[in-house]
Amino acid sequence: MVPTGTPDVLLRTEGRAGFITLNRPRAINALTHAMVLAVDGALTAWEHDPEVTTVVVEGAGERGLCAGGDIRAIHEDARAGGSASAAFWRDEYRLNARIARYPKPYVALMDGIVMGGGVGVSAHGSVRVVTERSRVAMPETGIGFVPDVGGTYLLGRAPGELGTHLALTGGAVGAADALLAGLADHFVPAAELPALVEDLKRLPAAEAVARHAVAAPAGVLAEQREWIDACYGAADVETVVELLFDAGVPAAKEAATTLLAKSPTALKATLAAVRRARLLGTLEEVLDLEFRASCAALTTPDLVEGIRAQVVDKDRNPRWTPPTLAEVTDADVARYFTAPPGGDLGLAGTPADADRDARDRA
Repeated sequence: MVPTGTPDVLLRTEGRAGFITLNRPRAINALTHAMVLAVDGALTAWEHDPEVTTVVVEGAGERGLCAGGDIRAIHEDARAGGSASAAFWRDEYRLNARIARYPKPYVALMDGIVMGGGVGVSAHGSVRVVTERSRVAMPETGIGFVPDVGGTYLLGRAPGELGTHLALTGGAVGAADALLAGLADHFVPAAELPALVEDLKRLPAAEAVARHAVAAPAGVLAEQREWIDACYGAADVETVVELLFDAGVPAAKEAATTLLAKSPTALKATLAAVRRARLLGTLEEVLDLEFRASCAALTTPDLVEGIRAQVVDKDRNPRWTPPTLAEVTDADVARYFTAPPGGDLGLAGTPADADRDARDRA
């Protein structure tokens, strides 16, 4: 079967490799539902094609692999009370799980901006390459959302509390810190990417990458582990913020200030999601949990307001509801982990089963 691309997803085979090029460069290749389906179709076709031994995903343009999902479309859907976003997430999260289990090498060229849904189509791959231009992030709390696409699975397994820090602040990391946090595997200088692509056409993926991978320039998170681990291990977000302010470290104070600008409800739901994700055994279980959280967020005022402030009007002055952490109740957070009206994702049984298993393991 020959895979069918779209104007926004270009497909080609060269040598032994199949190439998926996300092709919305003006939008930093933000994902639409049609793009997700096109990528999935390519994986279906190439999985059983003996001529294709490696799959490579890359982004068109100079700005990045993928800036995430099309949040303008999500904003419109949320305002209208629609169901298009939930349908998109059903297929997107299934694609994320498929990438993680793909039987052939799946090489993600994580050059430039890789955020949100871009992490979902790259960081679950078996060969994840970053460059000095990489900026990898799950910035959802800034728009009143919760990290999804398996982001809480990845961040929940980062060393110490690094993942909690990145999930709550939404901070972008460079190559070395992406490697440290377990979001990438190899550093290849951006100037070497064309040569790497040529080698992927003729060599096994591991051999091709090994020819070009070098040590990444130093990052910052390794030196910040002491205060990150000490502060983000607190029981609740309020205490995390207090500890950050009291740490006596400028970077910690900056992180606290950053947190206070995010959606209070999203912060509390995100902390709960990351901690639940740590207890779950598989990516599929976590994606089930994230689907519940995403559908819940779709019905909250903060998602509409956050996208308005950051993307639509760009005034960077969101008015969160409620406006403070103290006003977010346990019931508000619990809503993020209940079955949505349209039904659960069900990748690995129901999220209720996954939650019960997690409690048993704890």
